[in-house]
Amino acid sequence: MTLTVDGQEFRVRVRVGEPRTYDFDWLTGPHEYGFALSGPRDLVLSHAEMTQAIRDFLAQIDPATGYLAD
Repeated sequence: MTLTVDGQEFRVRVRVGEPRTYDFDWLTGPHEYGFALSGPRDLVLSHAEMTQAIRDFLAQIDPATGYLAD
């Protein structure tokens, strides 16, 4: 699925062979970049939880570099 959060697009998918791991690919970012979340075996993220995870990620990005701030 593709989610747009605060003007940024992310592809969100469950990792093949790891149903408790979600990959978030930042499609509109300045680099090929993203993050992953994993949890208990029965982890199922809601749309709201995915959106919040993306907002948390974006809040950590250094606007000058487009990468996580040091």
